[in-house]
Amino acid sequence: MMINSSLRHYLAPVLFAALSAAAGLVQAAAPVAQIQTALAKPAVMCGRFDQTKQLTGIKKPLAANGRFCVVAGKGILWQTRQPFPSTLRITRDAITQLQDGRVAMRLDAQQEPVVKMINNVLFSLLAGDLSQLDKLFELDGSIKNGNWQVALKARQPGLAKAIGDIQLEGGAYVNKVIMQEASGDHTEIVFSAIQTGATAMSADEGAMLD
Repeated sequence: MMINSSLRHYLAPVLFAALSAAAGLVQAAAPVAQIQTALAKPAVMCGRFDQTKQLTGIKKPLAANGRFCVVAGKGILWQTRQPFPSTLRITRDAITQLQDGRVAMRLDAQQEPVVKMINNVLFSLLAGDLSQLDKLFELDGSIKNGNWQVALKARQPGLAKAIGDIQLEGGAYVNKVIMQEASGDHTEIVFSAIQTGATAMSADEGAMLD
């Protein structure tokens, strides 16, 4: 199954925003287990993202920024504000792209195998079930003075094609995601201004996930 290219670059940051909210990396090698302990466990987490995408053959990178919210058991909002407003909503049933409050694109998890795979991982992580991550990714991590890095390589060809190779950096939360696609395209996302708890998310944001 081919994921639309306009959505592909969203999938990695959304997946690992969920990973941060779940406080989770699998209990594998000792450094990865230590990272799991270092991560916070908020039920609601919101913040800012700044994304830079370097396309192969194009000198000037594409920049975007906006806001994300992760809610355990409900899903994820990825709200791009610049250069063009749009919202990506991840629920158990679908990945939906909204523009001006209307559905611009919807990928149904029951019909799209890779979407189903990604959503299963997302909601397993949000529920605290970390076993699926080890099934889908090879992990290599290191930690020093509370700061850590983890490299993830997808085991399954379909997932590898969808999100490429991933590197995470952080402390109490995931602070940076770096994605290298097979095409040579390179994406870097920095998370900042993290807020947690019920007041982190607006009423309108909450309504989009109800």
